[in-house]
Amino acid sequence: MWLIIILIATILASALFLLLKGYRKKLKLGFLTLMLFGTFLMVLVDHAIAFINGEPFIEITTDGLIRSATLLGFVMVIPILVIWILAVLISFKPKHTS
Repeated sequence: MWLIIILIATILASALFLLLKGYRKKLKLGFLTLMLFGTFLMVLVDHAIAFINGEPFIEITTDGLIRSATLLGFVMVIPILVIWILAVLISFKPKHTS
């Protein structure tokens, strides 16, 4: 399930990147899409390796600290969104009027 959650987030970010052409630089949508796409690829490789070793491709539960695979997907997206928001806030430069 966490693969599906990351995939949905990646698709949404990609759609925002494609649809909001005027805001790409201002909102750093390319940066957000790149981080989510990288996370999706990382999780996809992890699932593929687990599948080759005989585990199911899509998991409902995990063996880690977070038992719910759906919750794990959302928890993985939160730091990406926090980093993206910080990057957007840092990039805003106050306008000085003279």
